[in-house]
Amino acid sequence: MIPAPIPTPRILVVDDDPGLREVLVDYLGQHGFEAKGAASAAEMDRQLEHRPPDLIVLDLMMPGEDGLSACRRLIARGGPPVVMLSAMGEETDRIVGLELGADDYLPKPCNPRELLARIRAVLRRRAGPGGVSAPQSEPVLVFDGRTLNLLRRELTRPDGIVTVLSAGEFALLKAFAESPRRVLSRDQLLERARGSDTEVFDRAMDVQISRLRKKLADADGRDPIQTLRGEGYMFDATVERRMERPA
Repeated sequence: MIPAPIPTPRILVVDDDPGLREVLVDYLGQHGFEAKGAASAAEMDRQLEHRPPDLIVLDLMMPGEDGLSACRRLIARGGPPVVMLSAMGEETDRIVGLELGADDYLPKPCNPRELLARIRAVLRRRAGPGGVSAPQSEPVLVFDGRTLNLLRRELTRPDGIVTVLSAGEFALLKAFAESPRRVLSRDQLLERARGSDTEVFDRAMDVQISRLRKKLADADGRDPIQTLRGEGYMFDATVERRMERPA
């Protein structure tokens, strides 16, 4: 007996920006998905009635009903998994979105390749042990019992609790963890975390590092970020890079 073909996963991209929506739909279509676009939550609802997708990429800021409200409705009625996008990139938005039940969150502008990886990861997790494809390994950095997942941008404490990081905090921690026990100036940190074209604001950097320190201290009180006056900062920890299968 010939096995039934595996259906192509359907993705609905809900974003009022026609240019971005078209780029994402085309990119996902080129990488094995049946992708459609919707310009609003109302149009999303119409497409859901016609043919429900396997996952929804949902913009936070849209005219009419916003993404958080639409996400709340989708989760309440047991809808498909949701990956949220937000041009604001604020930590509060991410926390609220994840608390509502969104499966993942990406700040805009997002790299289509990273969005593709997040979508695949969410679909694998939702498929569970009985899913068609086995979970693929994801890159992580391990230090002081903590695990920083570079794909999902999650920091897991030794007790298994996930610490939510803002986009800026994740970028800084990744820069530190990829250069352990090396002195990094503010300029070097900003270039590694944000790109060489970003203007350096010392005070803004201090605030970001202060917030990151508090979140790292939540685990066991040890602060691996050392301040070296007149030189910069050093990440005092042994870091191991691994590939791990998602739980």
